[in-house]
Amino acid sequence: MTTITASMVKELRDKTGAGMMDCKAALTESGGDMEVAIDWLRKKGLSKAAKKSDRVAAEGLVAVTASGTEGSVVEVNSETDFVARNEQFQDLVRNIVTLAGAAEGDVAKLLAAQYPGKSISVEDYVKELIATIGENMTVRRAATLKVNEGIVADYVHNKVADGLGKIGVLVALESSGDKAKLADFGRQLAMHIAAASPMALVPEELDTSVIDRERAIYTEQAAATGKPAEIVEKMVEGRLRKEFFQQVVLMQQVYVLDGKSSVEQAVEAAAKEVGAPIKVTGFVRYALGEGIEKKEDDFAAEVAAAAGTK
Repeated sequence: MTTITASMVKELRDKTGAGMMDCKAALTESGGDMEVAIDWLRKKGLSKAAKKSDRVAAEGLVAVTASGTEGSVVEVNSETDFVARNEQFQDLVRNIVTLAGAAEGDVAKLLAAQYPGKSISVEDYVKELIATIGENMTVRRAATLKVNEGIVADYVHNKVADGLGKIGVLVALESSGDKAKLADFGRQLAMHIAAASPMALVPEELDTSVIDRERAIYTEQAAATGKPAEIVEKMVEGRLRKEFFQQVVLMQQVYVLDGKSSVEQAVEAAAKEVGAPIKVTGFVRYALGEGIEKKEDDFAAEVAAAAGTK
């Protein structure tokens, strides 16, 4: 008699989305043959028992594309990293990002757009792929940057294929200077953004609630010194400028490529190289799955339950 192992049960569950107990039963009935077990589940209607749209999709890929004065970035999620390595899924993400510019970062417009080479919308094609691959997938977000003159540079970190990876960055630089040198600096700045994860371009663009939270912390710490209220206020505002803003505001961050200049100083130095002033007009940084609450499964407990043990 074939021994049904936990890894076999997990493999079947990943392929079919069926429950642990159903997968164990299918493997038992099929003598451990994976393909026969899949057919057994399909015949009983259990391979689609899990409602895919309810399953958390926090893996997937970020895609970027940039050419000249325009660039786009999208995040498309799947349930597992295994699917992110699937060529069909990679083609999906690669094709979707080509449509993001026309949609101007509006996900609803992007989903309604006609999928390349098909007579159906992006949304309907994603649904078809969900049925084919067997995992929930979502087009989570999209953004586009443009400049009148200059370049939009891009960078992909943890790249799995051209233009696809775990972190995608766009940065828009307005300048009439040398385009090749501007593009080189733009890529370096995009790499800085990937590493330093700024929250805003300038302090004025920071969410006021974020500033208020930091101010409250600094105020409590400063008040503990026993100094007068007016001194406490000055201490707090000083720390916001010198500590917090330098951590989260792009133009005030320490430029990671040299470890000493501010980004603002690096931009000024680059302007001399390209032969014209440079203005950073915006950036986008997407990190795969950020902000998605991931369900933590206790797989060992599930296996124990399936095996009838504690």
